[in-house]
Amino acid sequence: MARKSKSNMSEQYLEENKDQIYENALAEIQSFELPLGTTLRSVYDDQPNAHQRFMEKLDACIRNHDREIEKMCNFHHQGFVDAITELLKVRADAEKLKVQVTDTNRRLQDAGKEVIAQTEEIIRCRVQQRNITTVVEKLQLCLPVLEMYSKLKEQMNVKRYYSALKTMEQLENLYLPRVSQYRFCQIMIENLPKLREEIKEISMSDLKDFLESIRKHSDRIGETAMKQAQQQKTFSTTLQKQNNVNYGRNMHLGRSRILESKNEITLKRTFEEDDEHEEEVLTAQDLVDFSPVYRCLHIYSVLGDGEIFENYYRKQRRKQARLVLQPQSSMHETVEGYRRYFSQIVGFFVVEDHILHVTQGLVTRTYTDELWNMALSKIIAVLRTHSSYCSDPDLVLELKNLIVVFADTLQGYGFPVNRLFDLLFEIRDQYNETLLKKWSGLFRDIFEADNYSPIPVANEEEYKIVISKFPFQDPELDKQSFPKKLPMSQSVPQIYIQVKEFIYASLKFSESLHRSSTEIDDMLRKSTNLLLTRTLSSCLQNLIKKPHIGLTELVQIIINTTHLEQACKYLEDFISNITNISQVTVHTARLYGLSTFKDARHAAEGEIYMKLNQKIDEFIQIADYDWTMSESDGRASGYLMDLINFLRSTFQVFTHLPNNNNDHAAMSGKVAQTACMSACQHLSTSLMQMLLDSELKQISMGAIQQFNLDVIQCELFASSEPVPGFQGDTLQLAFIDLRQLLDLFMVWDWSTYLADYGQATSKYLRVNPSTALTLLEKVHRGMRDSSKKNNIFAQFRKNDRDKQKLIETVVKQLRSLVNGMSQHT
Repeated sequence: MARKSKSNMSEQYLEENKDQIYENALAEIQSFELPLGTTLRSVYDDQPNAHQRFMEKLDACIRNHDREIEKMCNFHHQGFVDAITELLKVRADAEKLKVQVTDTNRRLQDAGKEVIAQTEEIIRCRVQQRNITTVVEKLQLCLPVLEMYSKLKEQMNVKRYYSALKTMEQLENLYLPRVSQYRFCQIMIENLPKLREEIKEISMSDLKDFLESIRKHSDRIGETAMKQAQQQKTFSTTLQKQNNVNYGRNMHLGRSRILESKNEITLKRTFEEDDEHEEEVLTAQDLVDFSPVYRCLHIYSVLGDGEIFENYYRKQRRKQARLVLQPQSSMHETVEGYRRYFSQIVGFFVVEDHILHVTQGLVTRTYTDELWNMALSKIIAVLRTHSSYCSDPDLVLELKNLIVVFADTLQGYGFPVNRLFDLLFEIRDQYNETLLKKWSGLFRDIFEADNYSPIPVANEEEYKIVISKFPFQDPELDKQSFPKKLPMSQSVPQIYIQVKEFIYASLKFSESLHRSSTEIDDMLRKSTNLLLTRTLSSCLQNLIKKPHIGLTELVQIIINTTHLEQACKYLEDFISNITNISQVTVHTARLYGLSTFKDARHAAEGEIYMKLNQKIDEFIQIADYDWTMSESDGRASGYLMDLINFLRSTFQVFTHLPNNNNDHAAMSGKVAQTACMSACQHLSTSLMQMLLDSELKQISMGAIQQFNLDVIQCELFASSEPVPGFQGDTLQLAFIDLRQLLDLFMVWDWSTYLADYGQATSKYLRVNPSTALTLLEKVHRGMRDSSKKNNIFAQFRKNDRDKQKLIETVVKQLRSLVNGMSQHT
């Protein structure tokens, strides 16, 4: 029971809870709280019949609400009915009012149509007015922009690019920002960079045309600049010489007058040319339009690309510099090639100097100095190479003058040119070499045209002409009457004149080198020394060695060199006069003509001796001795007599040379004596060698006798004094060795020779044992051969045997003497 009661109590409790749940669910549904899924799920999730019970609760709730509504309607029904009744009463009035209102509205609408039309017209006009005002305001903003843009286009058309850039800058910074909302402004903004690039391209094209133009006109610019520098220098130099009235007064009178007249003419011409061209002085700016480079520089500077432009300009100019510095391969052939080369270089640097001074930053002094140093090194290398090909001294001199003008011109523009003047000293050495070659040909022509005979002068006028060319003084010759002969030949004054001309030619190169008079004097003396010691000396040596120069010509050459040697002091005075430097100066060099002409004389004397000896050898070679003859012919050999006659006639020519001067007489006499002594000694030596010739195996006594006759003729010639001035028997001593040797064999005085050998009083002191032994052996062989051929054996056999025994004994003794001499040695 208890359990059953508990069970009923729990079921009752559950029922009460379920009712509470359904009521809550209904309350939530009535409150319209969404979503309802959770509420409905709590209803359907409990018991299987929960849905039905819930629906029952829901229906009960609905019936409750219906009863409440019905009560409320019943409560307000009378009021509603009253309200409807009153509304029906008002309906008629409302209809009348509606009609009235409609009529009023119609009349009002009819009356307002015209007002509305006028109002709309007013509104439209106001809108137009506002729009016009707005347009005017906008146009007032846009018109300046359009005007500036039109101005920009006009500036572009007339190529005022720098002004166009300024206009662009104003458009961008001032005008376009005000109207940037319009599309045409955007188009302008997009076009401005394109216009800038177009301006850059056009200006760069103009710059390229400018660079090409100055490349073509560089030679003209340089030629004009060099001409102006040369005119200025000529004017200054001429004026300085004119002021220095004592300049060159110590020079030769004739040349002094010529120089003074030349100075006056030159100065007058200089003043006239200066007056004529005073208004025609041209500059680089007159010859070339520099506006493209200015314009391009300004444009790139405005665009902020100034550094790019500077780099481009310098790069292109460096390329042009390399092209300008590259010479033509044939430049060294003509002076015009050098002139064009220098003109182009001067024109290039004149342009750079102009750009340096009229622009800021495009080129700098550092840049131009660097470019000039590069160019200078190249120029020096080119000039060294091409000047080495020049063989014409006139061309080298013109090249020097061009270099001087070139250096002076660029120095006037502030470029250092010391290295160019150093180069001129190198070229000066080459110039001297070309002069020496030229004068070598002149000397050869003079020597070839000379007749090597004294200069004849028929009257006083001819004599003055000669001494005006050559400083000759001879008081004894002056006392003689005309016609007379000067001791030197025609080549002497000609050589002297050419040496002076050489000095003048050398002086031409030394001028304008910015060197002192002392240095120029020293250079002239060194050049003249080279001419004398090398060129003239070589020509004299070659002349002396020529086969067609005979003994008479050689003697005349000796006389000529003596006069040229004496003229060296006058050449020194000549150099001092033209340089205005006293010879007493400590550093003044001397001329070496003394040694040059002495060497030439010695060579001529040696050639005389050699030619005489050669002629003697020619006669000796035709000698035809019969070394086996039994007896002599009783007279001297024909070849020897011819030789003596030749020597006699030759020395007579030496003796009869014109010797108006005691010094000349002494000189020619000394040469003749030395030649005669040399000839006799050579003849004696040649005859001795003929006897001792190793190919000659035997000699008969008859041949010895014939040879003795020939030597006697030689001794007679020596004693006949063929050349005056020998003392005693000096000349005969040349044959003493032969005479003692032949006497020894002719007398057969061997006992005396052997007994007195080695004594100072010996009769055969000049006979050498080896010489005597050689000749004795040849004679011994001849005697033996002669004995074998002799048919009278009985009569001469015993005498021959005794003589042969004597010879054998003498041979042994001579050999012992020779051996003793060799052991002693």
